[in-house]
Amino acid sequence: MLTAPGAPFAVEPGPDGRPVYASGPRTLREFAEVTWAFGERPFLVAEDRTYTYGQFFAAACALARRFTDVYGLRPGDRAVVAMRNHPEWQVAFWAAQLAGLVAVPLNAWWTEDEFSYALDDCRPRVLLVDGERVERVRAWARRERVPGLVFHGAAEPGFERYEDLPPADPALGPPDVEVRPGDDATIIYTSGTTGRPKGAVATHLAQTGAAANPRFHAAVAALERGRVPGTGPAPVSLTTFPFFHVAAFTSFYAVMAAGGTLVLMRKWDADKAVELIHRHGVTHYAGVPTTALQLLDAAGDRGLGTLAHLNTGGAAAPPGLVARCPEGVEPRNGYGLTETSGGVLAVFGASYRRFPGSVGRPTPVTEVRVAAPDGRELPDGEVGELWLRGQSLVRGYWRDPEATAAAFTADGWFRTGDLATVRDGRVDVVDRLKDMVIRGGENVYCVEVEAALYGHPEVADAAVLGVPHPVLGEEVAAVVRLRPGATAGPAELREHVARGLAAFKVPAHVLVQDGPLPRNATGKVLKRDLRDTVRARLSAGASAGRPV
Repeated sequence: MLTAPGAPFAVEPGPDGRPVYASGPRTLREFAEVTWAFGERPFLVAEDRTYTYGQFFAAACALARRFTDVYGLRPGDRAVVAMRNHPEWQVAFWAAQLAGLVAVPLNAWWTEDEFSYALDDCRPRVLLVDGERVERVRAWARRERVPGLVFHGAAEPGFERYEDLPPADPALGPPDVEVRPGDDATIIYTSGTTGRPKGAVATHLAQTGAAANPRFHAAVAALERGRVPGTGPAPVSLTTFPFFHVAAFTSFYAVMAAGGTLVLMRKWDADKAVELIHRHGVTHYAGVPTTALQLLDAAGDRGLGTLAHLNTGGAAAPPGLVARCPEGVEPRNGYGLTETSGGVLAVFGASYRRFPGSVGRPTPVTEVRVAAPDGRELPDGEVGELWLRGQSLVRGYWRDPEATAAAFTADGWFRTGDLATVRDGRVDVVDRLKDMVIRGGENVYCVEVEAALYGHPEVADAAVLGVPHPVLGEEVAAVVRLRPGATAGPAELREHVARGLAAFKVPAHVLVQDGPLPRNATGKVLKRDLRDTVRARLSAGASAGRPV
């Protein structure tokens, strides 16, 4: 019904022979131009203002013309976007696409040194930043003589204030530039949890594939519920992912394609999120598992009102999350990476409730392989590295052929670094390849132990990692944060894990801490930081003669 010839998600061979969607836009400029037809529908709802689609498109076109006519930018030039989830982030990003520029969304949490590293790497011709980010890019901009625009901030030498620009003329449209499917559209930097961030480069064809992927999964979900895809009201989405992360792209692509509304939060606050759901009639929630759990805790007697979909991504979801999802709210989980330009696997509804550890099935333009170390494809049920290939994958890393060659095979498969199994087409991610603990020759998958810890009613957060052992090589350690008022100690938590897992998987060390676990902007635990803390605490305990 969805992928046959002539159907909405029909597939055909692409320029390199790999599957691509047969219909739909081929560039992000085309994708943005279609949204103009939604006119007066609300698109971006923030605390201080709302943009309709018409206002948004006019503003993006005006800024795109300024890029070409005033700044002298040309297709292929890079435009850095670095700001909070302001509505103007979307204006800036899509203006870059309308002008044929390569948008480079940078992590708004980065320090000045981290910004300088990425700026030196991608060499942008313009900086589009909010007032909070100016001080972190100012020195680089002056040294390199690169102009900039400040959103929600004061003008200063070298930077114009966006709010001071002339009002947008809705009759003008975008500049007259040629944008081709094979041109670069975005450079999105990896999270850098295992080293320096790398700039993953996606073409327009890849990004339009990424834009169609969530629409395909939404259509499948509708069919499973016995509904006709594409009918019903447009989504109203509380999207809490930072816009610079690919999980946010999956969310706002889906909303824009349907003429829906994005409700924005300047800063995450669970109680505020519940209030926004009730105030704006939010139907879709999108965020990392940590914030989704906090939302469910905060809802309490107020409930979740109009919410019909709870979508998580960006980090592994504990299996217990789906069980906490209220009746009438469809849970969804998925899998995607910076290198896949967002979500390429998804599971939802009854299937998710039946298989809570799954990340779902691929889109029709995504190929999946579970590979042995020698690249041989493994049969169903065996654990191996997850390899992916398809339309939405990036073409490589910006000016880094060595990293590209290490991550991609000669025939285009991307080595994800995740361990997974496939059963009947359904993918389960077992662990990160580098996070797996090898204890005395036995493989311990951290995700499995974390899931067991989350099953304890007093555990709010948990992370599992390996620590050195003189005989076993490594042994399992866990860091746990308890819910307020909880009293469970290490012994009780170890006993709880032992009820469901083999003895060699039970953490030898369980460290309970009061504060939150260190995470990056996308919700992933920074295990390299946590590992240093664990080793220091274990060493201090041993020196003091305490059992560790």
